[in-house]
Amino acid sequence: MDADADYLTALIDLHRGLERLGPGDAAFTRELMLRLPPLAAPRRIVDLGCGTGAGALLLARHFAVRVRAVDACPAFIEELRMRAQRDGLAQRIEAIVADMGALDWPPGSIDLIWSEGAAYNLGFERALRLWRPLLAPHGLAVVSEMSWFTDDPPEPARAFWQTAYPGMGTEAANVARARGAGYELLFTARLPSRLWWQNYYDPLREQLRRLPETPSHRAVARDTEQEMALFERFSEHYGYTFYALRAAP
Repeated sequence: MDADADYLTALIDLHRGLERLGPGDAAFTRELMLRLPPLAAPRRIVDLGCGTGAGALLLARHFAVRVRAVDACPAFIEELRMRAQRDGLAQRIEAIVADMGALDWPPGSIDLIWSEGAAYNLGFERALRLWRPLLAPHGLAVVSEMSWFTDDPPEPARAFWQTAYPGMGTEAANVARARGAGYELLFTARLPSRLWWQNYYDPLREQLRRLPETPSHRAVARDTEQEMALFERFSEHYGYTFYALRAAP
């Protein structure tokens, strides 16, 4: 196993058993769902980059339909299946191990694409372009993306994210990217910084104390602690923005 694979394995270990694999909040997600225009029946919904299913399970409950949930990590998909069984939602979750950037589904076959904290793996604009053909006419996409809230971020935050995610853009730049990829903007919503701590960083901090003392696990712990320290100082300058979009004609 090479160093990159070791690091990825350690990163998965860090997130095992967490309710969320990234910042988010159930009540916040439900509010976003309520703001969306009504979906015509049949409602064909997918959660791309679903992780262990925090979003997919909420979608299945809210819309009362079967949700197709996609992630490339088999361990996360297996945990999603167990959670769906636990919550009595097994019949409403179709959990799939697949590359969300190489889906062979028919054009126009999806009414709502949901993706929280995952599009960055492809790049925000590239993800939107790849997913646009899947949407039915007037289909919707709700995608969260790390975004700058300012054109002039503090240097420590800028330097960190320039290395961690060079494609990170301002909200205005991301809206322009979405329009260029064939979408209309319905609304944006920033995830409050307190929810990062409440539902993600605080539980993650507990996980860090239990990580094995291997080089790869230490590297993951160091990077995670640096990320949390920066967010604690500069959360007013960046964070997750949800972009609610509709397929343009």
